[in-house]
Amino acid sequence: MRWRSCVRVTASVARPATNGLRASTRAVVSACAIAAGRRVTAPIALRPTSRPRSVRRAGSIRAGDRPSFSPGSPALDWPAVSTAGDLLARRGLVKKRRRRRPWQHPGVVPVVTTQPNDLWTADFKGHFRTRNAIYCYPLTVADQHTRYLLACHGLLSTKGHGVHPVFDRLFREYGLPHAIRTDNGVPFATTGIHGLSRLNVWWLRLGIQHQRILPAHPEQNGAHERMHKTLKGEACRPPQSCLLSQQRAFNAFRRLYNDERPHEALGDRPPAALYRPSERPYTGTLPPVEYPGHFLVKRVTNAGTIRLKKRLLFLSNALQQHPVGLEEVDDGIWSIHFCHVLLGRVDERDYLIRP
Repeated sequence: MRWRSCVRVTASVARPATNGLRASTRAVVSACAIAAGRRVTAPIALRPTSRPRSVRRAGSIRAGDRPSFSPGSPALDWPAVSTAGDLLARRGLVKKRRRRRPWQHPGVVPVVTTQPNDLWTADFKGHFRTRNAIYCYPLTVADQHTRYLLACHGLLSTKGHGVHPVFDRLFREYGLPHAIRTDNGVPFATTGIHGLSRLNVWWLRLGIQHQRILPAHPEQNGAHERMHKTLKGEACRPPQSCLLSQQRAFNAFRRLYNDERPHEALGDRPPAALYRPSERPYTGTLPPVEYPGHFLVKRVTNAGTIRLKKRLLFLSNALQQHPVGLEEVDDGIWSIHFCHVLLGRVDERDYLIRP
């Protein structure tokens, strides 16, 4: 490759030779020279970013040329990237990012059930590889009251587009539960406002309460974790030859777990003897969201934002095209609601959304 020009830049503690380079390039070379603590010489070859309209004189350097170290340059003891970044920050050349406020956990609801479908529990068992080196992510859903294993489906990832069809099939077959209890991982929750994800927004629109355990506390979903231990010992070790064979093993385990295996918590009866489908049918459509008459209803845009008093507020991308309700609880203070969930409050003095 022909180089347009080649110059030798001499960097020193006193004054690095950076004339003709861009401001950002001069700052990086200056920081590296100071960090090196000695006089270094490095050949820098400049490659034009676009074809020049006119012939420039040899050896000239134009703003916009991109410097790069030639492979044959002598070995140099350049500082680490973090060191150069610290030096740039000391000279005021780094713009600090605004620190993101972490959203608080909404709290844990005690596990109280009186009949089947009061509470479903869902989780991903630890992933593993089948014998053909394909990762399997088992998604498990169970009824908390009867321990009935509703689904054990091996997926290729934890992305929401594979989880949604599983719950859609369960809702059509068994009806809608009153609540679903999960951890805080993908796709059940996110780090955004109120932990909203596309999956739990869908649940909320269907009238299902989403219960989340505290981070790093799997014992708050203990019955489900105990089922995972049995699943691991009887259906995952050793792994099957492919994902299809692994799914057959999951189906066989589910029949054994529900129809034959006795459970001490159920009086040594199998879960199938007690479980009944839900009386809440699932039609496949979302019911309309109704807010009180004094609420100001806003529809979230495709960018996840709403407009309040000519100010644009970002809520969540998971709420795209869903209506939210705003209630003025004090002078200039608004509560933001989605379905029956309070997402946060916003103050017109600074337009910051707080939990």
